[in-house]
Parts: sequence; structure tokens; C-alpha cells
Amino acid sequence: MTVRHALLAILDQGPCYGYQLRAEYARRTGAAVNVGQIYTTLERLERDGLVANRGADDRGHVYWGITDPGRGHVSEWLGRPDPPNGRDELAHKVALAATLPGVDAAAVISRQRSDAIDRLAGIESASSVDVAGAIVRAAAAAQARAEIEWLDAAAVAVAVDPGAAAFPLSVERPRRGRPRESE
Repeated sequence: MTVRHALLAILDQGPCYGYQLRAEYARRTGAAVNVGQIYTTLERLERDGLVANRGADDRGHVYWGITDPGRGHVSEWLGRPDPPNGRDELAHKVALAATLPGVDAAAVISRQRSDAIDRLAGIESASSVDVAGAIVRAAAAAQARAEIEWLDAAAVAVAVDPGAAAFPLSVERPRRGRPRESE
């Protein structure tokens, strides 16, 4: 989910001003977003014709409302599954650590595993008073459990032969750009 999609979905419920959108985003997702990102996103959504400035109230709050194309965009987004984003920062970090000479990949994995266990304990001890919080908490707990399971498998892989995956920088230089055209 992107902030863009979330703001559109919230605005589909009714006009809001920036700080109100920020609070609704946090309340509905359990995640924080910078207010500057809210306003930047609103400007892009307006540029794309998905929201419109509805004017300011007597306190100076500028309200934003969704347009018909914005409603269509939200409906389409909610109706399709989200594909994986292809960026798993932790997997990339562990893979990199395993390939760097002199780096203890097992220690990197162990620290991350300890953090995931602590995070899971915190998640499981927290309580939610609303359905959105319970849903987000359940997802976070499932992700932490999956992370621990994956880290255990990664630990086994690097324990088989520590340092076996490590390799120096390549001496081969990658080609840059397009080859020169013959004249």
C-alpha cells in the first residue's frame, strides 16, 4: 500500500485537511507518515486529477476532496491484490553480509533474530481496542514469526561453511551505457 492509495481511500469517506489525513492514516494503519509527505502527495493527486482543493474553513484548514476519477482509482486498487514490491531490505542485508569477507554473517543474523523475537513479544503483549489495530497487530506478529523462521534457515545456510559465500570485488568492470555507433 502506498500513502497515495491510503489518502485516496480516506478521502473517499469525505473531505479532509492535511493534518486530519495524517491522523486518519495513523489511526487506520497503525503507521506514522510525515505531514510533508501528506501535502506532497495531495499536490500530486491534484495534478493527476484524483483529488481537488475544496477550499479553506474559517480556521484556515484547506480541505481536499476526492474526484470521480479518484473514486475509480480507489475502487480499482481495493479490488486487486497487491503484488510483492520486490524489495526485501533484510534479505538483501543478510545476503550481502554473507558475501563480504571478514563479516560475521551469523552474528548479523543472530542480532536480527533477537530483535525479531523482542518485537514479537512486544506485539503479542499489546492489546488493540479496535479492529484496525487488531488486524495490523496480527499482520505484524505473523511477519515477525515468518522473519524468525527465515532467519533460522539463513543461519543454517551460513553455518554449513562460514565464509564460503564470501568473495572479493570483481576485477571485471561492468560496461556502461550504449556502445558507440560506428561511423
